[in-house]
Amino acid sequence: MSRTHLRDGVTRRRFVGLSGLLLAAATALPLTLAGAPASAQPLTLDAIKKAGVVRVGVEAAYRPFTFRDKGEIVGYDVDLAKEIFAPLGVKVDFVDTAWAGVIPALYAGNFDCIMTSLTYTKERVAKVGYSIPYTEATQEMLVRAADAGKIKTLDDMSGKILAVKLGSAGDTMKAKLEEKLKAATGKGFSEVKTYDDHPAAYLALAQGSVDGVINSLATLTQVVKDAPGKYAIVRDIGPRNWAGIGTRKDDTQLIAFLNERIEALKANGDLYKLQEKWFGTRMQLSDKIPDFS
Repeated sequence: MSRTHLRDGVTRRRFVGLSGLLLAAATALPLTLAGAPASAQPLTLDAIKKAGVVRVGVEAAYRPFTFRDKGEIVGYDVDLAKEIFAPLGVKVDFVDTAWAGVIPALYAGNFDCIMTSLTYTKERVAKVGYSIPYTEATQEMLVRAADAGKIKTLDDMSGKILAVKLGSAGDTMKAKLEEKLKAATGKGFSEVKTYDDHPAAYLALAQGSVDGVINSLATLTQVVKDAPGKYAIVRDIGPRNWAGIGTRKDDTQLIAFLNERIEALKANGDLYKLQEKWFGTRMQLSDKIPDFS
């Protein structure tokens, strides 16, 4: 599968370590990569209004968050960012950026915040200011649509074959899923098959060689969307995780504004309407950032 559907493998996971090294190198210099002082003043809402534009760093290759359609960057995050910043009356400029360097680029001043599903991790929370969650990043399970009535929970996978991608989050969590399944039913998976990529696992599912495939909820919604009537998603498989909008740590006024706007868009239902539009489902969002202490 192209990176349009998938970033949870090497490209996505190597980002944490790589970005940490790049960020350390960038902040150790007197000047940032953009030539601005490393001790730049925190970004204020007045400064954004004065500039007339807010710059959002994205990776425009992750459908449906941010991707290109006829050369234009579109997606859930694009629509949401415009809604979030609407009260400021500014233009929202999306800056396509290589994901591995997105945090150093933020601190270099290349843009004002990061979207494209910046999931919460202990390492990232230590480096980046975060808004509260605006999207879910939980690992769920794809099954055949014909089996949707029989496989409704993880427990229903007892004695069945699970598929994961090598090096993915599903690969990492398979042992815990096995333990959980055995504890609940007395019997684990009959087998866990590992594939080099998710498309191969999806094909095996369609052909009946496996009974479920683990991947992120956002990615699975697109698989279902692209093959109507072929697949279904089983929820509550992996531990809950989310993504927020990333900022520089010192940009506290911007963080407070983002939180206020996300809460407002949840309250009036507009955020969930965008989720229905782009994912075909309403996500389960936490009201706070995960605690990794």
